[in-house]
Amino acid sequence: MTPTVDDPQAHGLTRVGGRPPLLQYLRGVAKRKDFILSLALYRIEAENQRQRLGLLWIVLKPILNAAVFGLVFGILMASTKTVPDFVSFLVIGVFLFEFFSSTMGSGAKAITSNQALVQSLAFPRMALPVSTVIQKFIGLLPTIPLLMVFLVIMGHRPTWNWLLIVPLLALYYLFCQGVAFMTARLTVHLPDVTNLLPFVTRFFFYTTGIFFSFDLRFVDNPALLEGVQYQPLYAFITLSRELLLDSDPLYDVRPEFWFIIAGWSIAVFLIGTVFFWAAEERYGRVD
Repeated sequence: MTPTVDDPQAHGLTRVGGRPPLLQYLRGVAKRKDFILSLALYRIEAENQRQRLGLLWIVLKPILNAAVFGLVFGILMASTKTVPDFVSFLVIGVFLFEFFSSTMGSGAKAITSNQALVQSLAFPRMALPVSTVIQKFIGLLPTIPLLMVFLVIMGHRPTWNWLLIVPLLALYYLFCQGVAFMTARLTVHLPDVTNLLPFVTRFFFYTTGIFFSFDLRFVDNPALLEGVQYQPLYAFITLSRELLLDSDPLYDVRPEFWFIIAGWSIAVFLIGTVFFWAAEERYGRVD
């Protein structure tokens, strides 16, 4: 059958801004890895140029957060009386939670804050939330050696478990990337979501055990302790504490957390990827 003018796809033509099949779309994202990395590095450089202390803020921000929370919850609310090695416990939680909160917030603005770029150039829009999470991950990496030095100063000896932080961070990256895909799309369709995200972040902060131990606080509520293990951020942060701290039976490693965080990471990443891709045609619209 001879193709007609009304059938442009038969002539090898595709609609501008159209959504390609998922695998083809992901290959297009992978081909732009240099653009993604360059964009992430440019944002880091641009942010640092506006600040006198530059890169130091990457490590100063979580340290100051830990200091504030340590003062409020460790001294004023006396958490140090119940949690062994409370300072180390708190710092690990704050350092890791900071990455989640920053990726969720920045991911939500990945498309909406780059409308000029989205409307003027043809490229897979997924490159934008990917570059955002890579930017935040690059900022997280130097804090990990700093965290380990801090733990040594606090009297914790390095163990082979410390090496397992590498696969844990890889899974954490997948999880946060999936979250960023979801928030990036949601804020395009529902701009009001941006105003709700701080409350979502606060909810996770207070239900993740950043400044208190669920195991100690709710020791008489086994049902709650069983259920909270499946809260993904709680699982990530608790396992990281168990890998890095060995000063108390509270920090004995529970292998089941690996299955929980692996399941969450893969599921959220895959769902987020498909969820974002499904709306590819809508990101550049001006109506």
